[in-house]
Amino acid sequence: MNARCQCKAITFQTPLPQPLQLYICHCTECRHQSSSAFGISAFFPYFEIPDPSGLIGCYTRPTLKGHQLECLFCKNCGARLLHRRKQYVPAPGERPPEGAVVRVRGGCLEGLTKEMLDKAVHLWCKEAVVGIPAGAISWEEEPVE
Repeated sequence: MNARCQCKAITFQTPLPQPLQLYICHCTECRHQSSSAFGISAFFPYFEIPDPSGLIGCYTRPTLKGHQLECLFCKNCGARLLHRRKQYVPAPGERPPEGAVVRVRGGCLEGLTKEMLDKAVHLWCKEAVVGIPAGAISWEEEPVE
């Protein structure tokens, strides 16, 4: 899938034509980050975004499960690009751990469809401020790892 920030200064392509899974998160953190009622994350196998212009910034925050989450964003327009667990980031010249994923922010993806979102898993529904679609897979918090 093609992806970009709002100002188009950063463009990238995902390693697969569709995400492994889509999640719609209703937690307070995702609502603050997206400035919306929820956040959309598209999980893909780990990949790096090229940054020839040096415009990718990184904000790191702890998760509720004690991980460090790196949140990559465009320094020009501020759009979030992807999130990744810090422990997944390989050292230079090394490969990421088996099963490592990144969470591309849904608003960056071109080609995201209603049909894809209809299959999304809803997380942190106990904090939702909008209705959860009938029949959607949903969790009051998040699935156990």
